[in-house]
Amino acid sequence: MSEDRPVSVSLENRLMSNGYYVTAYEETADRITLTYEAVSESETVTSHEVGVVVRTLLAIEDERDDWEPGRLEVTSTTTDGAVRGHWHVEEAWFRGLSEGLSAPEFSERVLETIRAPSQE
Repeated sequence: MSEDRPVSVSLENRLMSNGYYVTAYEETADRITLTYEAVSESETVTSHEVGVVVRTLLAIEDERDDWEPGRLEVTSTTTDGAVRGHWHVEEAWFRGLSEGLSAPEFSERVLETIRAPSQE
């Protein structure tokens, strides 16, 4: 059962099947820092990949009674290691989903955080 595995392993296994390869994962009490390689023709972060990562994390959260994601900070790279972009999810937004925040509003907030390397 996936609940027996660390979150990092469950996340890595599920993202791999979608063409995203976790290269770094660090979790503290209130933050997850994630870097993954995207096998993609796009040179920038796409809404599709953000959706895959967020839905995967939410599915893992649903399976576990004792785990909730904190702030999620993400870096997306190419398979050559070039940064495609950064994005994040505030911890309050994750909590908001169970407190009345609509899925479209949640998605809009997250997608607004996408930054290309040239925007930094």
